Amino acid sequence: MENKKEMRKWLDDFGLDHPLVIAGPCSAETEEQVLKIAHQLKDTDATVLRAGIWKPRTRPGNFEGVGSLGLKWLKKAKEETGMLTTTEVANPAHVDLALEYDVDILWIGARTTVSPFIVQEIADALKGTDKTVLVKNPVNPDLSLWLGAVERLHTADIKNLGVIHRGFSAYEKTKYRNNPEWQIAIELQNKFPDLPLILDPSHIAGRRDIIFDLCQTALDLNYDGLMVETHHTPDDAWSDAAQQITPATLVQIMKDLKIRKEISESEEFQNKLSNLRAQIDIADNQLIELLSRRMKVSDEIGKVKKAQNVSVLQTKRWNEILGNMVLEGEQHGLSEEFILRLFKAVHQESINHQEKIMKG
Repeated sequence: MENKKEMRKWLDDFGLDHPLVIAGPCSAETEEQVLKIAHQLKDTDATVLRAGIWKPRTRPGNFEGVGSLGLKWLKKAKEETGMLTTTEVANPAHVDLALEYDVDILWIGARTTVSPFIVQEIADALKGTDKTVLVKNPVNPDLSLWLGAVERLHTADIKNLGVIHRGFSAYEKTKYRNNPEWQIAIELQNKFPDLPLILDPSHIAGRRDIIFDLCQTALDLNYDGLMVETHHTPDDAWSDAAQQITPATLVQIMKDLKIRKEISESEEFQNKLSNLRAQIDIADNQLIELLSRRMKVSDEIGKVKKAQNVSVLQTKRWNEILGNMVLEGEQHGLSEEFILRLFKAVHQESINHQEKIMKG
């Protein structure tokens, strides 16, 4: 993508002294609800009012949005409060209606980003618009698919672009509704540092008690903004009640969050950081050497198994290792989630080594 810095212009034009805050209900439910929330958010750090108009649900039978009627409520909220508005669009018809009602920011949801066909149709419908378009990461952890959607929009001459990190689905249950997979967002930042990056902590968390921590992590990683689902009576929300917070809670979160300096010119800071980074480099090199030694042992085990015609995968042994390492990790201050990820990756590499020997 060319002229990447131009992508930041829409964000810089806000002239905010803090990261962008987008807030509002998961779903527009009634006109009264939308207007009430908008007025409660009016004098907060929130600049943009969000509300789902069309709600693509994983399974049918759940509330799927009020449809285009909700766009009238958003427009009225904008007129009464001066807040900008944003909603999700999932097809060209949604785009046409959102533009008709002068929605300021349109976002493409995770279930849509997975389909290059649909993204292209939306890009064609938006071609040349001066509206801001944000792209949520796809449901599955695929950076190329995420960037591909942005590139399709950029090719359609859409200048005001950004991305939303809302986490990724995983087969295994974790404390998150959707795993953050921070490394994917960090890689995106490294590739396109001028592409605005916004965190959606609500969909990552799935519950309101860890939203603050996610927001703070995002700010620590230099994210440009936050999209937080906010409802005047969250427990009564028609969709995703557990992950929504009240406007008052949002205000408190914004007060408690710490915005870190990107860098410090202090000589003492630079010296300490250089020293600590040198220690990290040494530890990383030692890790590589240890992993190499482990794989050499795996190679020898593969030779023994091949000689005795024994299968590569020994489930009982693997479960014992995993259980022991989780306990060992806890004693060293390492989370169970990290240990599981680490040793599953190590185990897979070990299997690959032994399979190669078996086939050799």
